[in-house]
Amino acid sequence: MDKKPQNQSSEEPASEGIPAPEGAANLIDTDYVIGQDNITTSTMGVNLDLHGKVFTISSIVVLLFVILTLALQDTIAPIYDAVFGFLTGNLAWFFILAANVFVILCLGLIVSPLGKIRIGGADAKPDFTYTGWFSMLFAAGMGIGLMFFGVNEPLTHFGTSLDGGSWAPLAGAEGDTAGAAALGMAATIFHWGLHPWAIYAVVALSLALFSFNKGLPLSMRSVFYPILGERVWGWPGHLIDILAVFATLFGLATSLGLGATQAAAGLSHLFGAPETDITMILLIIGITIIAIGSIMAGVDKGVQLLSKINIAMAALLLFFVIAVGPTLLIATGFFENLINYAVHLPALSNPFGREDANFSQGWTAFYWAWWISWSPYVGMFIARVSRGRTVREFLISVLLVPSLVSVLWMTTFGGTAIDQYVSQGIEAVRDAGVDLQLFIMLEQLPLSQITSFVAILLVVIFFVTSSDSGSLVIDSITAGGKVDAPKPQRVFWAIIEGAIAIALLLGGGLTALQTMAVSTGFPFTIILLVACYAIIKGLMTEPKALPKSR
Repeated sequence: MDKKPQNQSSEEPASEGIPAPEGAANLIDTDYVIGQDNITTSTMGVNLDLHGKVFTISSIVVLLFVILTLALQDTIAPIYDAVFGFLTGNLAWFFILAANVFVILCLGLIVSPLGKIRIGGADAKPDFTYTGWFSMLFAAGMGIGLMFFGVNEPLTHFGTSLDGGSWAPLAGAEGDTAGAAALGMAATIFHWGLHPWAIYAVVALSLALFSFNKGLPLSMRSVFYPILGERVWGWPGHLIDILAVFATLFGLATSLGLGATQAAAGLSHLFGAPETDITMILLIIGITIIAIGSIMAGVDKGVQLLSKINIAMAALLLFFVIAVGPTLLIATGFFENLINYAVHLPALSNPFGREDANFSQGWTAFYWAWWISWSPYVGMFIARVSRGRTVREFLISVLLVPSLVSVLWMTTFGGTAIDQYVSQGIEAVRDAGVDLQLFIMLEQLPLSQITSFVAILLVVIFFVTSSDSGSLVIDSITAGGKVDAPKPQRVFWAIIEGAIAIALLLGGGLTALQTMAVSTGFPFTIILLVACYAIIKGLMTEPKALPKSR
């Protein structure tokens, strides 16, 4: 790796839109100038600044996908079913093994001397407070998923564990109610704890390191400079960025589709609105319009403000359920679930010889592929807001804080639903559709009309922040790594995200959404495994001593 002197620091940006390192850092010496392959033009007063090859190929392929999916709605659903079954059935071991690698890498970096390195240079200071930082981390990373699966997944794993069979995690605890509840919660936390956040952390750390410390464009191709050298600016790099665009778009579309189905179910349950495709399409269109407004406001006024509002509303809903629900059960369950998660973690992480094939393939493999397909988006967004943190501070925060909040959320909502079924004999929450279970659970508590409406608002705002943040990331990739490209380009990608979500919902429903997340997650998993090597190699060239005072 060719480098400038170790203590290189400059008052000029290392590349356009990328702030220069503050203090000691190792800039990579490359002749590449950010944006050199871009097409810059102004048409009818709209400014454009696009990477010709990445933007053109990505947008054409995605638009063709949307058109074909909408045109072949009647014939494409079985194809999605077959592809999803093949990928999860044959490659579950690969996804599970890869996720384990990411967790081990993150834990290793936390305890190693490399954890002292500061993102953005040895003298860099954080751009955001802890409150703003944590809010954006959580809203971008998990929002819609927690709303959608917060009741459904613990209740589902409890039921399958009680019945036994291959859908039960670790073959279940047949006939043992307490054992089934413990196993169900452990399996749920496994899917929302360290592993997904380790996936995000690997992408975020790699992007932040090579952009803010090495001076390269904020794009996935930059991570591979230690391996590909100057070839990263050619077709190998183009393909990496195109895959990142596809993974991000379809990972986002999966979440947006889930959010639309849940919001439609909630509106139908509360106000009698028709739960039809038209309702979901109108929701996606309306929320996309709101997202465009947030885009025009910018990251500070748009994403950060909405994220803080969302976190405040989510906290109010969470603590309300804790207060009026089975409070003691939730309080003790939080710690018991953490212990059960730790006890069952080795078995749940095992990629080979599983007795619970349907669980590991249909749940875990899908989740890991989904998180990986989300990782360019969440990782790049986390990277952009994490400048000034040390590697250790960054990894501890990104892994532990959101994971603990996820445990509390699942314990509260899932534990309450299980208690309603077991202790109170309320079967409606178990029998309801996956997109309605949250509202049925809230219906058993006081002020259900208000809390259900708040839940719908949460889904909508999570939807907006996901679309806004995702557009920001995709635009950066397709603008050659620029972080200050014209806003009309982000508007274009926000519209495309909504169009993909609509196409997948009409073309095959939830299975179509899940299939595209897994399909794009597979090739990107290979890219991330290679990126692990690049991270270590890049960190080993950085100054390791922090300044004595800040």
